[in-house]
Amino acid sequence: MGTVYRTKATVMDGDAIARALIRIAHEVLEANKGAANLAIVGIMTRGAVLAEMLADRIEDIEGERVPVGTLDISFYRDDVAMRPNPEVHTTNIPFDVEGRDVVLVDDVLYTGRTIRAALDAIMDYGRPNSVQLAVLVDRGHRELPIRADYVGKNVPSSRKERVRVLLAAQDGTDAVEILESDGDE
Repeated sequence: MGTVYRTKATVMDGDAIARALIRIAHEVLEANKGAANLAIVGIMTRGAVLAEMLADRIEDIEGERVPVGTLDISFYRDDVAMRPNPEVHTTNIPFDVEGRDVVLVDDVLYTGRTIRAALDAIMDYGRPNSVQLAVLVDRGHRELPIRADYVGKNVPSSRKERVRVLLAAQDGTDAVEILESDGDE
């Protein structure tokens, strides 16, 4: 039987997530001097939902919609051989990444391995002008030299804990929770 986790704390509610996305949208626009050359790519699955939400906030501010794509990194992961049945999604990047400033979006930044895989995957679609990283939560514990350019919230956590992002589009509610194991480890 697998490890059972229970909610230790809710560190962001729906309002906090909404505020973080508005702030990130402003930071992205400021850093890129507007939305003209931007494209947003969300890592499946919750990163893709957050990418759409971020694009909505940018559209609210700028009055123009930036292109949004989704990226499945299942076969780019360095642990793909250890996962007998990876959950595979569709990559959909309906624009040319060549020469664009791509904002890669994910829900939680942890070891950096997911982002490394996403960078490999993006490069298969062309050579962007830049790739920037936006995450809702940075929980630390990096194993690779990767950092986010835009962070909704830094959430210090132990390696024994998990950080769970819930988004209304998938989960019926918006929240970020820290989970802890019920077992003795």
